[in-house]
Formats: sequence, C-alpha cells, structure tokens
Amino acid sequence: MKLVKYYNNKDVRLDEDLKPQIYSKEMLVKVKKSGICGSDVLEHYRLAKMKKLGVPYLVLGHEIAGDIVEVGKDITGFKVGDKVFVSHHVPCFECHYCRQGHQTACDLLHNTNFDPGGFAEYVRVPAINIEKRGVFVLGNNITYDEGVFIEPLGCVVRAQKLVNVSKGQTVLILGSGVSGLLHLQLAKVRGAAKVITTDVSEYRLEMAKKLGADTTLYANTDLPSIIKDVNENRLPDVIIVCTGAFSAAKQALECAGPGSKIVFFAVPGPGTTIELPINDYWRNEVTVMTSYGAAPDDLDMAYNWLLAKRINVLDLITHRLPFSKAQEAFDLVCKAGNSLKVVLEPDQPSEE
Repeated sequence: MKLVKYYNNKDVRLDEDLKPQIYSKEMLVKVKKSGICGSDVLEHYRLAKMKKLGVPYLVLGHEIAGDIVEVGKDITGFKVGDKVFVSHHVPCFECHYCRQGHQTACDLLHNTNFDPGGFAEYVRVPAINIEKRGVFVLGNNITYDEGVFIEPLGCVVRAQKLVNVSKGQTVLILGSGVSGLLHLQLAKVRGAAKVITTDVSEYRLEMAKKLGADTTLYANTDLPSIIKDVNENRLPDVIIVCTGAFSAAKQALECAGPGSKIVFFAVPGPGTTIELPINDYWRNEVTVMTSYGAAPDDLDMAYNWLLAKRINVLDLITHRLPFSKAQEAFDLVCKAGNSLKVVLEPDQPSEE
C-alpha cells in the first residue's frame, strides 16, 4: 500500500509498505480523505516524538474518512462497506481524569492511535479504539470531505464547552486559520452576539467575513482600543487563541476585561513563558485555561453539527492533492498563504 513518511517539514516522502493485518476484534479501513492538521507541521513537536520513540520517521494523519474493507470475526455493529470516521485517540472513561470530565488528559488517550497513520492507503483500527467509541459510521448525506472535519471540529466543540460560549457574548478569536474559522462558525451557532476575528493574512480575514465574522482586524493593531470602539466600550467575554504566535498569546492577556475567559486552543513553542497580570485578573475574575483534543462526546456533537449542515466546512478545503504530492501539500500548510485545509487523497491520480 501507499503511505507518506514524515522525516521533517521539508522531507515528506511517498513510500510503500505491506497492508496491515487485522485481528479478530479489529477492522481495516481504506482511507479516502485525510486532512493535514496544523499540528502535523509543528516540527519541534514531531521531531521530539520521533526522538522519544527512537524512530527516523512518522506516518502522521488523524483527520480521516474512509470505508471499512475488513472486519474481524468478533466485531459487531460494523460491517464491510460502512463509511466511517475513525478517531486516533480514545479515553478510558474510567480513570480519575475521565471521571472529572478531563477525558483528553487521560493517559490512554495520549497513548492510542491507529496503525500506521492517516496518511496511508489503509489503517488498522485497534480493538481499544473500537471499544471506546472511536469509530463513527457516517450517514449518507455526510461526504468524505465533511468527515475529515469531525476531529478538528470536535476539538473546537470541546474548547467552546469549556468556556461556555453562549448567547449575548462577544467572542474574540485570535487567528483565522482553519481552527479559527471553525470557532467563528460554532460561536455563531451557539448564539454569540458578536464575533471578532484577527489575522495577519488579508485572505483569511476575507474568509472570516464570508463566514459571518462581525468584525475582522489585522493582528498587528492596538486590539484592546479597537475592540472597545466596536463593542460598546467593553472587552470580549471570551477570547480564543488559535495561533501559536507569541504575540497572539500576549494580545489575549491584554484583551481580557471583567469576567473574560481566555482559552489557549493553540500555544507558543516549548520553553515559552508569559507574564500574567494576576493582580488585574484577580479584581476582574478573569479565567485562563487551555483546551486539548476531543473526547468521543465532542466528536459526536461535531458530527451532529455537520449532519445538520450548521457548519460550513467544504469552503475551507482549498487544496486536494494525491499522496505523490505530499511534500507540496505540507509546504502549503507550512506557508499558510492562500490556503486553508489541505486534504490528501490516496486514490487521486498524480498529474505527473
């Protein structure tokens, strides 16, 4: 089978390997679409993982949609031909953290995956991923393209649940890439009165306008003053950081007002520290938190938003490329120019 091996952001190679063999409680999925996540190009993160595992490369990819082509003899509830989304991580639902509602902090979730990765023609889905609600059968009116967005939208769902985005609020989203644009749309669906987005890219700000942003601002401006001008002299109720830029992290802290909640959906690189104006926050009851990943309930909610056609994800796909052009696809994501979601397609023939 074809698969894509990641050595670093500038060394992404098409290769071949044997199709995975499944056991009695497993299934084999033929990948139709596989999205490239922003985390896939976090080079420091990927290289650190390779060093920890002692391997020269990774097979990445966790935003997949495809078809079940084999099921083990002990599998029930799924059949060959089912169109599915498969979650690469699943929680145990039993540990202290899961019982406290922090399923994405679960040790099992951090140590599960499918084999070998979503940038492969076939993936073996381990029994634990099936048992712990990691496989979703897609309805007929959900396309493979939409299925690719279940995982990224699930992460967005989780973050907005944590900060309780709700009616009447003003939401500031720092960064208008794919995650920022998903946050924008979900905040609107959840009833936010006003959504303000920022970015350094005019292309992305235009997309934010198209998708319903009430105000779009260039990131290199005096955000607190401008936000007050367009928001009845108030700072945002919710601030969602969707870029790892250090400047955005600082802006998030500067834009917090009375009762504001800040959620770091993306964070700066390792070793970064940020000074917190704790005295000001103490007097204004400001909340600062992080959000990581998605649990099955979040994925289920994301699926239902897509099923209801409440979130426009198809317009976020700017490029579809075959595995043979994986390096070009990664370059597009790294440059973050006039591109948003880049999808790899094993079956799409190369033009070369």
